[in-house]
Amino acid sequence: MAVRIITADERLSSAANKTSVAIFGPPGVGKTSLLKTLPPAHTVCLDLEAGMKSVQDWSGASIPVRSFGDFRDLVVLIGGPDPAADPNAYYSAQHHQHVRSLYAGSGVEEFLASMPVIFVDSITDLTRQAMAFAKQQPEAFSDRTGKPDIRGAYGLLGREVIQALKHLQHAPGKTVIFVGVLEKVTDEFNAISWQPQMEGSKAGRELPGIVDQVISMHLFSHDADGNWELNEKAAERRLVCRSGNSYGLPAKDRSGRLEVTEPPDLGALLAKINRIPA
Repeated sequence: MAVRIITADERLSSAANKTSVAIFGPPGVGKTSLLKTLPPAHTVCLDLEAGMKSVQDWSGASIPVRSFGDFRDLVVLIGGPDPAADPNAYYSAQHHQHVRSLYAGSGVEEFLASMPVIFVDSITDLTRQAMAFAKQQPEAFSDRTGKPDIRGAYGLLGREVIQALKHLQHAPGKTVIFVGVLEKVTDEFNAISWQPQMEGSKAGRELPGIVDQVISMHLFSHDADGNWELNEKAAERRLVCRSGNSYGLPAKDRSGRLEVTEPPDLGALLAKINRIPA
C-alpha cells in the first residue's frame, strides 16, 4: 500500500483528533459510570462483563460481547481491514468482508461507523475471554504429548490481545477508551504497588506503549495542607494522569496537557487533551 503525507493542518483537524485511553481503577470505584460523562449520541459501550447496572439510566447504546471471537469481529468492523495482514489472517480484507456479510442488514456496521467514541468495558474481561479462546487452540497443546501447554496458551493470548488493541488504535477517527481493574499487590516485604489486572503479562507490559493515555482512577481526600492524598476509604474520585506521580499509580500523559490529577469527567478530559492550539 502506498504511503501518504499528513500535513499539520490535517493532523490538527477534528477528524484526525482521536485518542486512545486506558483507565484502571479498583473494583467499585465507578469506572463504568464514567460513561455518563461522555456524549451518549456519539458513544457506544462494548460490554464484555455484563456490567451495565451502574449506568442503566445512561441513554447511550451498548453491545454485549460474550466471546473473544465476537470482539475480534467487531474490531475489524470498526477499524476496517489491515492492508498489511496476510489475506487468510484475521483483520485482513477477507476477514473484513466475511464479518460484513455476517452483519449485513442488521445495521451494526452503519451504527459503529457513526460512533466516534468506543468504550471497552473491560480490558480485564477481554483478556479472560481471550484466554478461554487460546486454551482451545492447537498452540495450547504439546506437539509431543498432546497435553495442554499453558505457556503456549499464554503466548497466544498475548499476541491476540495486542493485535486487537493495535487494530482498534489505528481505527480512523475513533477515540477508544479501555477500562480495567487496578489491583493492589503487597509483596513479602509489605511493600504496596498497584498494577492492571489482566490475564498474562505480555498484554499488561505492552499496553502502555500502545495507548496515548494511561490513567488510574482512585479515591482521594485532602490532607492538612489541602493537597490530594490517596485514601481507599474516602469518597472523592480523581483521575491520576501523569507518570512519576507520588501515589505510585500507573499513568502516562502523551498529550502533555493534563495535571497530575483531574476530575472524573472523560468528556472534559478528552476536550483538554485534543484542544487545537491557537
